[in-house]
Amino acid sequence: MKSINEMKLEFASRSSNEGFARSSIAAFVSQLDPTISELADIKTAVSEAVTNCIVHGYSKTLGVISVTAQIFENRVIIRVRDRGCGIPNVDQAMEPLFTTGGEERSGLGFAVMQSFMDSVKVSSRPDKGTTVILEKNIIPRMSKVGCPS
Repeated sequence: MKSINEMKLEFASRSSNEGFARSSIAAFVSQLDPTISELADIKTAVSEAVTNCIVHGYSKTLGVISVTAQIFENRVIIRVRDRGCGIPNVDQAMEPLFTTGGEERSGLGFAVMQSFMDSVKVSSRPDKGTTVILEKNIIPRMSKVGCPS
């Protein structure tokens, strides 16, 4: 299926860029006329995915994070990718409370993404990086109907 629209961002893996990614995706997705709740879900999931790139993918270095989004009729697919250290065991990493980030990390990033999105897929290769694919169906709103005369 061909997308209606698409976009791509690339930025340095600095924590100050997480808000930029979240806001940019929200602005792009707004053309689907999502509810405030749907938009908040997408922003939260993107924030978690980008934060994972920064904290885990590039924990010891600065790298590039790529975020792409494709809009379909009532759906958005967002890919967040790093070329960092990768995840040796994706199934284990997706378990709630599992973290390699030390005591200050909760290990809930993937669980949060899964709770807010319709689909979350993760592919990773050690020393090659990680890609997180987030999918969200946007429920079409009823057309605004004028008042009867």
